Amino acid sequence: MKIKKVTCHWLSAPVERPFTSSRGWLYTTRNTCLVEIETDDGVVGWGECYGPSAVARSFIETQLGSQIIGRDPFDVEVIWEHLYNRIKDYGQTGMAIAAISGIDIALWDIIGKVCGKPVHKLIGGAFRSEVQAYATGLYFIDMDKVIEESVEEAEKFVAEGFRAIKMKIGLGSHKKDIQRVAAVREAIGPDVRLMVDANHCYSVPNAIRLGRMLEEFDIDWFEEPISPEDVDGYVEVTRALDMAVAGGENDFTRWGFRDKIVRKAMDIVQPDVCAAGGLTECKKIAALAATHGVECVPHAWGSAVGLSATIHFLASLPDQPPCLMPQPVLLEFEQEENPFRDFLAVDPIVQTGGVVPVPQGPGLGIEIDREIIAKYRVA
Repeated sequence: MKIKKVTCHWLSAPVERPFTSSRGWLYTTRNTCLVEIETDDGVVGWGECYGPSAVARSFIETQLGSQIIGRDPFDVEVIWEHLYNRIKDYGQTGMAIAAISGIDIALWDIIGKVCGKPVHKLIGGAFRSEVQAYATGLYFIDMDKVIEESVEEAEKFVAEGFRAIKMKIGLGSHKKDIQRVAAVREAIGPDVRLMVDANHCYSVPNAIRLGRMLEEFDIDWFEEPISPEDVDGYVEVTRALDMAVAGGENDFTRWGFRDKIVRKAMDIVQPDVCAAGGLTECKKIAALAATHGVECVPHAWGSAVGLSATIHFLASLPDQPPCLMPQPVLLEFEQEENPFRDFLAVDPIVQTGGVVPVPQGPGLGIEIDREIIAKYRVA
C-alpha cells in the first residue's frame, strides 16, 4: 500500500452571530483546512489543520504533500520525522506544524481503516469508553449585555446536560470580569464545574490579582492568563495562585512544551492535536507531561475530524493521577456556530448528559459528508 494523492479542502461558512474574545478578533466566519489522503488501493484518510486554512493548504501543497507520495502510510512516525526535519529550518512552530498535524491525523485514519480498528486501539488502547465534555462558549457578542448573555448561555448549556463550562474573560476591568463570573456561577450553581479563559490578555501582576479574586468562585482552571511566550511569567502566576493554571494551545511539538512542563510553568497543558503535531506528537507531549506530574487536557477547536481525533487521543490517556475515584478527563466541546462540527460527519458527534462516547468504528470512526465539502469549499 502506498500513498497516491494528497488533497486539501479549505472550507468557509459565515457566522450569523459574530463573536469575539479578549483578543478582539471578531469571528464572522468559521474556516477549516481538511486533509484528504488516498492510497493506491482506494483507502481514504481525513485530517484537519488548525489555524488559517489558506496557509495550511499552501504548506501542504507546496512543501509537504509531494514528500509523502509513494510512501507507506503505516510508516506514520517515519513520515512525521521526515516532514519535520525537512521544514525545521523555517517551520519549527506555527502553521508548518499544523500542516504536519493534518497529515498525521489522516494517516492514522488510514491505518485504522486498513486494520479495521479505531485509532485509540492503535495508539495504546482506550482507558475509557466515554469522555466527559465541557462546553466552551460565553464569548462576547453584545458588549452592552455581556453579563445577561453569559448567564443565559450558561443556563442553556446546563439544561443541555453539560456538567462543566468554560467562559471567556478579559473585559479590560477586573470588576467587570468578576461581576460576569459571579453571575454565571450563581446561575449554574455549585455543582457545575466552571473554567475561565483569558486568551492571554493580562500582564503577570494583573493575572495574579484577578486570579486571587476568582478563586472564591471555585474555578477549575485559569486558562491562558498571560502571553504564551512568557514562561517565567507563567511560573510566577502558577506559583501565586491556589487554583490550576492552564495553557499551551499556542505551543507546538514536544520541544515547544518541554520547558513549560519541566519547569511546571502551568498545572495543565493543552496541546491541540490539529496544531501541535498530530496524534503522533501529542502522545509524546502527554507522556512528557505525565512524567513531570502535569495534567494534559487538549484544546479543541474545529470540525468533526479534529473533534474525533481529540476524543481518540483522550481515550488513550491514563487517569491523571491514577486513583480509586479519578477526576474524569475532559473534552473541550466548543459550542459556537460551526457547520463543520455539526454537519461534516454523517453521524454528528453529540453529547448526552455531558458525556460523549468514544468512536468505535475503524480509523477516526466518522464518515465524511462530501456534500458539506462541496457546499462550503473555497476555490
